[in-house]
Amino acid sequence: MIDPADFGVSFSLKQCHSFDIDAADTLQWLLARGFRRFRLMSYWNEHEKVPSDYDFTALDAQIKQIEKAGGVITLCLGARQPRWPENHWPDWAWQAPEAERSAALLHYIEVVVKRYKSRSCVISYQLENEAVLQRWGERPEVDRPRLRAEYALVKQLDPSRPVIMSTSTSWGIPARQPIPDAVGFSFYSIIYRDGAYHHSIFYPWVHRLRAWLIDQLLNRPVIVHELQLEPWGPTAIWKMTSAEQAKSMSPEQITQNVRLARNIRATPIDLWGGEWWYWRQLHGDSSIWHAVHTAVTDS
Repeated sequence: MIDPADFGVSFSLKQCHSFDIDAADTLQWLLARGFRRFRLMSYWNEHEKVPSDYDFTALDAQIKQIEKAGGVITLCLGARQPRWPENHWPDWAWQAPEAERSAALLHYIEVVVKRYKSRSCVISYQLENEAVLQRWGERPEVDRPRLRAEYALVKQLDPSRPVIMSTSTSWGIPARQPIPDAVGFSFYSIIYRDGAYHHSIFYPWVHRLRAWLIDQLLNRPVIVHELQLEPWGPTAIWKMTSAEQAKSMSPEQITQNVRLARNIRATPIDLWGGEWWYWRQLHGDSSIWHAVHTAVTDS
């Protein structure tokens, strides 16, 4: 088993759909490889496609799988959650006036929290992934008063669990309300932007400094909620050749990224790319998972 105090993995139903792989099989594969800490998504446009008509069948099944295996879950809340298009508004909500849209979002969050707060395997929430990032994804809408209302609502409904919020840049620290119970960092080494690959200048010491400032100024813990262990290239991963994927994520880069993330000294570290590892395995390439497994179990 991979110690959940050290490493977890994000899991996205939508990413499984994009890779054309079975979500239940993918999740079971990750469980069989020893993961017991998961970040799950409660995509609004998956679970309330029609106003007040809820279908949590898929999310219920994911939670049941993890719970049966003795795992723990950080449950993402809100309209902005991991995976493209980043903002997962149902069409009916996005087309409504802003005040109605905001009220509907708060109601949806309330429904999700009330549904799952009795599950002991849910140990924390992540509210609005990269909440104030305006230049990434479709249908972005930054509304800080609404964000404060979302945070207050979650704490009112379930004061027993910590709420994690992720920073929206690789250099900032939380400076305005709401101040979460824990702060999540993303760590990416190679990104694709403006037609070229770029190496990040945000080295582990930068993140250690940020974590120290957050501890000193806010008295809050820091985790790495998203460690890049999948490619970032000129098109979707499933459209790239293996050679193109390797330009930003090879077995060697996996080893390096895990080593660098360890040097931030912020745990647990939630890995990003589990669906890709399984997809590569299905296509006959076990080198990706072998590199991940070796890196996370190397003492």
